[in-house]
Amino acid sequence: MGDAVMQFYKDGFRGGDPDVKPAAPSVRSYETFAPLPDKVDVLIAGCGPAGLCLAAQLAQFPEITTMIVDPKPGPIEKGQADGVNTRSMEMFQAFGFGETVKRESYWVNQTAFWSPDPDNAAHIRRIGRVQDVPEGSSEMPHTLINQARVHELFLNVMNNAPSRLQPDYSWAVQGVEVDPGRADHPVTVTLEQTGVNLGEIRTVRANYVVGCDGARSTVRQAIGGELHGDAAHQAWGVMDILANTDFPDVRQKCLITSAEEGNILILPREGGYLFRMYVELDKLNPDERVSARKFSAEDMIAAANRILTPYTLEVKEVVWWSIYEIGHRLTDRFDNTPKGSTEKPRVFTAGDACHTHSPKAGQGMNVSMQDSFNLGWKLAQVLKGRSDPDLLCTYSAERWVEAKRLIETDHKWARIMSAPPGESELDDGGMPRFQKQFIENLEFTGGLAVKYDRSRLTGGSSHQGLAPGFEIGRRFHSAPVVRVSDAMQMQLGHVAEADGRWRIYAFAGETCQAGSGLYGLCDWLMKDSHSVVQKYRHKEEDIDAVIDLRAIFQQDFEAILDLKLAEILKPHRGEMGLQDHEKVFCVDHKGAGDIYQMRGIDRQAGCMVVVRPDQYIAHVLPLEAHDQLSDFFAGIFLPLAPS
Repeated sequence: MGDAVMQFYKDGFRGGDPDVKPAAPSVRSYETFAPLPDKVDVLIAGCGPAGLCLAAQLAQFPEITTMIVDPKPGPIEKGQADGVNTRSMEMFQAFGFGETVKRESYWVNQTAFWSPDPDNAAHIRRIGRVQDVPEGSSEMPHTLINQARVHELFLNVMNNAPSRLQPDYSWAVQGVEVDPGRADHPVTVTLEQTGVNLGEIRTVRANYVVGCDGARSTVRQAIGGELHGDAAHQAWGVMDILANTDFPDVRQKCLITSAEEGNILILPREGGYLFRMYVELDKLNPDERVSARKFSAEDMIAAANRILTPYTLEVKEVVWWSIYEIGHRLTDRFDNTPKGSTEKPRVFTAGDACHTHSPKAGQGMNVSMQDSFNLGWKLAQVLKGRSDPDLLCTYSAERWVEAKRLIETDHKWARIMSAPPGESELDDGGMPRFQKQFIENLEFTGGLAVKYDRSRLTGGSSHQGLAPGFEIGRRFHSAPVVRVSDAMQMQLGHVAEADGRWRIYAFAGETCQAGSGLYGLCDWLMKDSHSVVQKYRHKEEDIDAVIDLRAIFQQDFEAILDLKLAEILKPHRGEMGLQDHEKVFCVDHKGAGDIYQMRGIDRQAGCMVVVRPDQYIAHVLPLEAHDQLSDFFAGIFLPLAPS
């Protein structure tokens, strides 16, 4: 199924790579001796997945000045996280590089389980397999790819954006101070050079600061945040290796438990040869740190060979390795406002700076990126004057709950994976506990279990019955459609870009009559100056600059092609006022699936599904519920100041 949804030439023809957007006139110089800015709207600390995801989002808005710093001299090249769950792949699609990752990565299709052979406990045997991405859970695969490549893809998005954003490497955050009495750029950030001019100090003032600077976060410490939790006192090794082996499932994800020697997790990597092994090493004493044991790569290889008996592993090259201990820790808040305070947040933390957990559930990079994807559009909406700063309070409220759930699930999983012999044996269903737990966790590990509670951003469920498959508070679960203008088979969710816009997917009822249902909604949105589309955009902006309307019909392609469509479904956009023909879709008539049936959409009445810029469903409403839609958006957007 095709995914050709990218549009260009809206403002005139220009050759070259269409991913490279025209540079804004205010692009900052990144020449070697160019000065750092004195003031920025947003300063991001850390060029990990959370920081780069946020920077890639904010780079789309050249009117927002963004700076991202990192103490390292340049981007990482190898190692660290490698798992990209299906939810993150859906997000990558919105950033424009989902197809690149699909082509380059290893797809985790099956997971195999191995445990001691009852007839010879010193040997392992395969006891089962499970499909890794359950049928119908997402159109995207679960993939494995080098974290450095993910960084590079985000860096490309940043550099191709109108602001041409680049990191300022070799600068470490030394201090963060908020002046609550100052309205303009109230956060002062002290930076220290870690490179050529070692020790040089500079200060930059910011409106907002986001600490994506890892588990030892300076930003978190500056706002009084502490990581609370525990350690499992269990040493694990991880290594990316090129090796030969007679172990038959080396190109499948494997969970392996031995009788006496510990456990292994095998993750094949992109390219056909490389694979990663997480190897259980020794229990640690309560007061012991993993560094005291001085484990080596050779220790890991020896342990792996003991666990894999009767199979053997011949390592040709160790590409990267590390030793770590499992810890599960969480801060009590993700911003600088104490509980009960009426202050508006100015400093935020994301990723490992506010939650840490074991790598084996494959959630670290994924949850970190989802943190900053949640925050990015909110910062943009506030900085552009479209929403009041209270909107930023929803970041900590939404993401803290999800981080807590992650840590609780991962805590349980890590202990099952590290259970002593005999404690992870068969459950009542005759299946090993670790296999059963893995299967039960599939929705969670796919990143698909997130559900935001009712709030100003998440409506009530009184009309959920119109589309039970689009659950309010969960991510928009894409399904196949056909684009009417060119008969393009595609995924509806792939029209959403990481551009900060809201979306309304309007599903037509069985009868389409002028003045009612879908047509009534289109007329109101286009012609009423108080409609949500008209009310929150500046007159010089495109009709869909803030809220992007898409229409889906349940008839097939031929029946829709000659319909007279509402003006808002073929809007004139850009400097030339060119007509957009890509707003209208119908059910897939080529057998990929009927979106109405797949998501339980009421065929007679239809409905509208309101989706946030981060792809989460904010509301499901009847097509005629214009007032309810207005009331909902009134709690999010500010009325425009007279221009």
